[in-house]
Order: sequence, then C-alpha cells, then structure tokens
Amino acid sequence: MFTIGDLLRNKGSEVWATRPDTTVSDALDLMAEKDIGAVLVLDGQALVGILSERDCARKVTLPGKNAIDIFVSEIMTRRVLYVRAAQNVQECMALMTEKHIRHLPVLGDEDHVIGVVSIGDLGRAIIAQQEFTIAHLEQYIIGVESSFYRSS
Repeated sequence: MFTIGDLLRNKGSEVWATRPDTTVSDALDLMAEKDIGAVLVLDGQALVGILSERDCARKVTLPGKNAIDIFVSEIMTRRVLYVRAAQNVQECMALMTEKHIRHLPVLGDEDHVIGVVSIGDLGRAIIAQQEFTIAHLEQYIIGVESSFYRSS
C-alpha cells in the first residue's frame, strides 16, 4: 500500500510557510511566487495554522478588507488537520474529501512538519498505483493465456 512517506519521497518534502505576524498580502505574494494554494503558518517550528487561498477570498477579499493591513494570524485556519508519513494515501484522500480541504501538513517525530500533500498529489498517486496494478494484471492475464494455449 502506498503511504504518504512514499509520496513525499517521490514528490519532495519542500514546505512553504509563513509566520503569524506576516501580512496577508505578503503571504499571498509567496503563494503566487511558488504557485501554491496554501502556506503553513509556523511559530518557530510549531505548526499554528494554515492559510489558503480560500481563507483569503472569504475573509479578506469578499468582505472588502485590505490584505496589507491584516495579519495572517487574524484569518488563518487554526484547527489544522494533519497526517503522518505512515498513513496510506487512500485514507488521506478520504479525510480530505470528507473535510473539504485541499492541503494536509505531514508531521513527523516531535510533531515537526516534514512535508505537505495536496489533493492533486494524492490523486496522482492513486492513479499511478492503479496504472501499476492494471499493468501487472495485464501481464498476469497474458501469461495465463499463453500458458493455456501452449497446453492445448
């Protein structure tokens, strides 16, 4: 079974983060520069929140606030769901689907962040796993068929 740790080994474990006292405008600049939909909010090494494009749209843009005057700590999601490297991809996909979230931090020893996975990462991993299974099943069927025809 494919785990989150396997996914991080293939994808990489680069994490983009900001601090709670960063302006939303600066956090949005980072997200635009890195072409990502969310940044973790770290206080030192402690995960204290996550800021997504959705947070910015719903809590800043729609109410007409100014992103330059608002700090990340004012609008970040504080209750951050996370996963561990040993968890399998399917259970993480189920969690993200159920909770309607697109990004999950991956925590390692001592609850330090060791990576982030997106719903896109999980979708690609599941597709790759299914393609691998299909290829093996096709090879098995070809082997069984050729064995059958040789014995006939």
